[in-house]
Amino acid sequence: MAAAIARDVAILRSTVTAWRAAGARIALVPTMGALHEGHLSLVATAKARADRVILSIFVNPAQFAPSEDFGAYPRSFAQDVAAFTAAGGDLVFAPEIAEVYPAGFATKVSLAGPATAGLEDKFRPDHFAGVATVVAKLLIMAKPDFAVFGEKDYQQLAVIRQMARDLNLEPEIVGAPTVRTEDGLALSSRNVYLTPQERATAPLLHAALEQCRQAIASGVAVDAAVAKAQATLAAAGFAVDYVAARHAETLAPLVSAADGPIRLLVAARLGTTRLVDNIAA
Repeated sequence: MAAAIARDVAILRSTVTAWRAAGARIALVPTMGALHEGHLSLVATAKARADRVILSIFVNPAQFAPSEDFGAYPRSFAQDVAAFTAAGGDLVFAPEIAEVYPAGFATKVSLAGPATAGLEDKFRPDHFAGVATVVAKLLIMAKPDFAVFGEKDYQQLAVIRQMARDLNLEPEIVGAPTVRTEDGLALSSRNVYLTPQERATAPLLHAALEQCRQAIASGVAVDAAVAKAQATLAAAGFAVDYVAARHAETLAPLVSAADGPIRLLVAARLGTTRLVDNIAA
């Protein structure tokens, strides 16, 4: 049987209420659709923790800048529902924009802390406010016990965890490991934009982070290791936004490896495609 589809909050809530009455534990996996194995790994994590799994599919206009790819963002709803059903999911929540942002909508979440770490926020200044607002709404709408997010978007995960703590939102925020292809490229819906030549180059992003991690572990100064990674990527044709070594919990800058735990983060463009990645160091 295919997963059920809810297009409005009333149906979502009535379904969740019935599940709760039956004693079910509920997980939410928020997505913008265009599902790949990375998303399905989040569903698997959710199923391991809960009796019922909701997948939200909503391409959120509030997190796209005017220059970004909202209109071109890949959409594959029928395939997404089929993949979620095959993964054992229960309900797809797929609201229209007006259901999430009705006429007169005038509220957004104001952020500091990890949302102002000088990483993604430096290059996409309105992005996290849009993410936090829609995630807060999804958590309030669905009222799950857990919500599962991928570690690939590491700063985003930190922002959501901070928001949930600060606003006393009840669902536990669960991070799931990044899923990679055999050559190391982190799975992303935007990978479809890469040309064949760019796709061959793209795994160097992860390789540069691994080399940086190994250099720091061998005693190379953090700044020197990060500079080397940035130079390596630039030489390979990436337009680098940042390579950074940050405290894994706060995303604060690090002076030395002793200030850890460390998370290495990178964002860079190949052609028109912007890629992000991160690893523990």
